[in-house]
Amino acid sequence: MTGEADAVPDTDALDAAFAQTVRGTGASIGALYLLAPEEQLLCLDVLCGAPLEFAAPWTRVPLAAPAPVADAVREDRLVWVSGQEEMARSYPRTAIVLPYPLALAAAPVSGVRRWGSLLLMWPATRPPYMTQRERGNITAGCRRLARLLEEAAERGGGASRRQQPRLVTLGTGARSLSQDPAVADFVERLPGGSCAVDLDGRFTYVSSGAGELLGCDAERLLGTRPWQSLRWLDDPTYEDYYRAAVISREPVSFTARRPPHQWLEFHLYPDASGISARIIPRGGQPPPSPAPRRSPGAITPARAGQLYQLTHLAAALTEVVGVQDVVDLVADQIMPAFGAQGLVMSTASAGRLRITGHRGYDSDTIRRLDGLPLDTSFTPAGQALSSGTPAFFASPAEMQRTYSEAPLVSGKQAWAFLPLIISGRPVGVCILSYDSPHEFPAEERAVLTSLAGLVAQAFDRARLYDTKHELAHSLQQALLPRSLPEITGLRVAARYLPATRGMEIGGDFYDLIRLGDTAAGAVIGDVQGHNAAAAALMGQVRTAVHAHATLGTPPDQVLHRTNRLLTDIAPDLLTSCLYAHLDFARGRASLASAGHLPPLLRLPDGDTRPVAVTPGPLLGVDPAADFPVTEIALPEGAVLAFYTDGLVETPGADLEDAIGRLAHHLAAADDRELDLVIDDLLSKADTSGRRTDDIALLVLRHESHRASR
Repeated sequence: MTGEADAVPDTDALDAAFAQTVRGTGASIGALYLLAPEEQLLCLDVLCGAPLEFAAPWTRVPLAAPAPVADAVREDRLVWVSGQEEMARSYPRTAIVLPYPLALAAAPVSGVRRWGSLLLMWPATRPPYMTQRERGNITAGCRRLARLLEEAAERGGGASRRQQPRLVTLGTGARSLSQDPAVADFVERLPGGSCAVDLDGRFTYVSSGAGELLGCDAERLLGTRPWQSLRWLDDPTYEDYYRAAVISREPVSFTARRPPHQWLEFHLYPDASGISARIIPRGGQPPPSPAPRRSPGAITPARAGQLYQLTHLAAALTEVVGVQDVVDLVADQIMPAFGAQGLVMSTASAGRLRITGHRGYDSDTIRRLDGLPLDTSFTPAGQALSSGTPAFFASPAEMQRTYSEAPLVSGKQAWAFLPLIISGRPVGVCILSYDSPHEFPAEERAVLTSLAGLVAQAFDRARLYDTKHELAHSLQQALLPRSLPEITGLRVAARYLPATRGMEIGGDFYDLIRLGDTAAGAVIGDVQGHNAAAAALMGQVRTAVHAHATLGTPPDQVLHRTNRLLTDIAPDLLTSCLYAHLDFARGRASLASAGHLPPLLRLPDGDTRPVAVTPGPLLGVDPAADFPVTEIALPEGAVLAFYTDGLVETPGADLEDAIGRLAHHLAAADDRELDLVIDDLLSKADTSGRRTDDIALLVLRHESHRASR
């Protein structure tokens, strides 16, 4: 990472600059994310225009996540999302949690280093495009925020980054109705009821008429949230109307039933300071689709925010691949969402609990907890897994009643033991722990229990993926040469990089074959696909080429005989291959190609270009195919570079141009060690990100003296 949020400037200065930037862009909601120290993680630092609760799914965003704020930092560009349709198309996980009409922009906050990202949101009423002036204002605001952060770092670090996000206001100048008796009298004379709710969802004004309609004294409602003080409004459906009004800044209307039979119409009118609401009695008939009713003894439902959070986490869990990905997601998103400070994830293996991941625990504690038998009385983990029933302990006293030693091991003060069960089959245990006592209300227990089922599914898939990947990776490593022979007059270096998507294996291969004291054979090839079948066929091709080459067979016949073998096998996969016979005594190289990319030749004077090899067809297509031989001079000091298409092919780019750029980079490599040359070629080709294809690279230098790799 090129920058860290290891300091923040004076709180007032940063908040003022942030608020000024949000106001200057006309955004209704703004958020500032900072890069966490030594982590690939963005942490929410400042928010305005919405309650902190709304931002719960995004308080911590991995830098690799498919989210606007992460893309802005990772790609160093302004991300613009014009509306719901584009959001669903470009960021489906975000769209699930923000199903409202809005526009969004995320911009990198960077100067001499990367500091984080600025997020801005507008109502959908704004134009679906962004002008150059708007982009300039946002960029200028981000530079101003970056300067404040850099000045703090130059002063010696400043204060540590805040552990909890900070909520700031935009200073709209709104005033209480109680400060203006004439306005209050006017509101009281209106029919029905009127009230005001701030952006945090709390009543700031309730007219006497509203109090009567709501069935509660107006003074008692002030400072409370409707869904907390009025139990008949305690339903996620009604809370979601409020969320929609705050985020979209558009009027929202709905009807609710006040027991036993009074129907009320609510009309919400949002602005930058909160929501003004009109309440009107609805006579006679109930609405066509009344809100769900609950019996008095029904379990309290989860808050709307928690449901959205659960949906967001469920979507994220569908995208994880390996076990470590699951652990990271639980640690980065689920832990902060529920305020936990510790995490242990264990799997059941051979009657014991094996820890597969953890956060917030020291190594000594993990050693004591790892490998405990399932029937242990040391912790509730085994019992929770055996019974399939979650266990919650709000304090050490609760834990000690049954498990006297457990609280003494870690020093934690509260725990949630969540068994990971799939179709009655135990998979593992997820333990969330807290540094201080923590009550687990019924709704939180319900959400955690539901979430445990989703984690179990992801965890089981991840374990299966890791097992398959390990087997496939072992297969491929066994098929590729473990080492290349040392040959007089030749220096050699090779590299294989798997694709970063899928199972991280493929069919690219290379080999170097000793052919006496003054000759060698070099081969590179590419079997179509990135799976175990491709790796297995690659092993057959490499073995066939090696066997024919060691008999002294000419290059065209090496490919011809290998081609006959593949046509007999009749694989469904296509294979390209390039074989070169290197004769150091004559200073010549003979090459034959089966549809493979041309190698690069760098002469001692630095002149570098692709070798004009006449290619034959791919292997396994035509049993009678011919493979023309191309002969070139190979003087002392010359370098040959063989490569597969993963190094040069990118969507939308011209292949010949890409090969030309690779030749240019090889020409500039001078006479460095070949491993350094390969490093340079790979870095210039930008292979550090996600690769959809694997890469094989073999580089040879003809020298007159004995050399080792």
